[in-house]
Amino acid sequence: MPSRPRAARGVELGELRVLDGPNRFFVRPAVKLEFVADVPGAAELVTRAAAAELTSLHRALDLPTPRVAFRGSVDGRRALVAFPWRRRAIAQAVAAAAARLALGRSSRRRELTILQATALGQRPAVPSPRIPVVAVTGTNGKSTTTRLVAHLLASAGRAVGMTNSDGIYLRGELVEPGDWTGFGGAGRVLAEPGIEVAVLETARGGILLRGLGYDRNDVAVVTNVSADHLGLQGIDTLDELAEVKAAVVRVTRRGGWAVLNAEDERVWGMRRATKAGWYPFSLDPDSPAVAAALGAGGRAAVLEGGWLVLRHAGKPRRRLLPAADAPVTFGGLSRYNIANALAAAAAADALGLAAPAIRSGLRSFAQDADANPGRMNLFERRGVLALVDFAHNEAGLAGLLEVCRSLAPGGRSDDGLGPGRVRLALGTAGDRTDEIIRTLGELAGAGADDVVICEKPRYLRGRDLDAMNELFRDGLRRSGYRRRVAAYPTELAALRVLLRRSRPGDVAAVMSHVERDEIFSWLRAHGFRPADAGRIGALRSEGA
Repeated sequence: MPSRPRAARGVELGELRVLDGPNRFFVRPAVKLEFVADVPGAAELVTRAAAAELTSLHRALDLPTPRVAFRGSVDGRRALVAFPWRRRAIAQAVAAAAARLALGRSSRRRELTILQATALGQRPAVPSPRIPVVAVTGTNGKSTTTRLVAHLLASAGRAVGMTNSDGIYLRGELVEPGDWTGFGGAGRVLAEPGIEVAVLETARGGILLRGLGYDRNDVAVVTNVSADHLGLQGIDTLDELAEVKAAVVRVTRRGGWAVLNAEDERVWGMRRATKAGWYPFSLDPDSPAVAAALGAGGRAAVLEGGWLVLRHAGKPRRRLLPAADAPVTFGGLSRYNIANALAAAAAADALGLAAPAIRSGLRSFAQDADANPGRMNLFERRGVLALVDFAHNEAGLAGLLEVCRSLAPGGRSDDGLGPGRVRLALGTAGDRTDEIIRTLGELAGAGADDVVICEKPRYLRGRDLDAMNELFRDGLRRSGYRRRVAAYPTELAALRVLLRRSRPGDVAAVMSHVERDEIFSWLRAHGFRPADAGRIGALRSEGA
């Protein structure tokens, strides 16, 4: 056995992963090798050596020389190399052999002897869709946008298959509950007879763990890229997160459309990675991105004079409806749901849906616990509002607080007991960095009058509960929030405390990840009823 190279000391193989579909690195299946080291820089040296071994082994086995992709980490302690595969078993075996050689744990003669006896294995089996596919990704808003796109198409008479974080839906019926935002959910929908169009929520985790569950789509929708799940699975920065989510854009077919958030620099930058047409959406009709897309013969969806408007290069504007008339926007109060509505309208337009059908679908999509559970679900009882929302990261909480302040526009006070107060049950899962958790506390302190912590023991994901609560409190103190912040063991318990404190004109919001159904049942049992835009308007008129 050869001695271990000096550069490999303190370096280990962190992960060998086979990606079954298009992914962060390539538009075809790939194998990823990730090395971790005690000393900054050492992992990259071993990764480069592994790449050389990959090339050498492929040549020795008379296999096509692969393209390779390198990535490092911010702290220099991790590095990875990836390459596309044509036959699963031999590709996986070559990757493992290259890792052992780079780490000095084997000899080339020994590895070649093993590899020459290895079966080639299966070819990639990525579904090639026979129907139009809309892939929706982003950090925030992808579930709402996915449901809305599916609703627009179904309302127009299309047989729709949809995946999201709640399950697999065929023709509007839930057939498989659970989080199906990855490879398996896509395959299930694309294999279903009689489905005419697939709308697939596509999450970061699924792309990283197996790749996309299809080899191309007709429309890609990217809502935004913001801080969430950083520090997991080798993704430490927003640029790296954007690279992952851009996978759906890279596989959009020529002649298809990339529906991109024009107000997010990283998302709009994804246009450079696609042969599809550019279809930005923006709340600013004068956005440079809109002008660029139209100048290139593309399309745009914009908020113009309070209306949702579709624009095609060289054609008259098509006004769909006032933003306030789409229930998903809360009477125009939720700016990020206006953006989601624009994205959904653009995706439907990209698939050829006529403007009247899009308009009708936007009017009929109810923002309630049945149509869009856990996403801005508003209830009311005798002038007190209860708002249930996922709001799992910074951008989500900022959007939630914006809506809360619009619903309860009263001033702030030291006691927080007057009318028009925003009361927040603050909480998230533990797989966020310390700084993200502190920032959530800071946002809460700056935007809410009354804050409690709703604990999520099942979602600590390795964190200590008391330490996590202290991070929230530290962020609240950074914002200038000085009231005592109590913690409650469940989301429902925290919301009930806030509702007991509430007076007519107040809104009590809970960041719900775990007990959505229990909260809905409790609210209904205690006289709270869904509140639509008309009821919101009536309450605001009564307050005036």
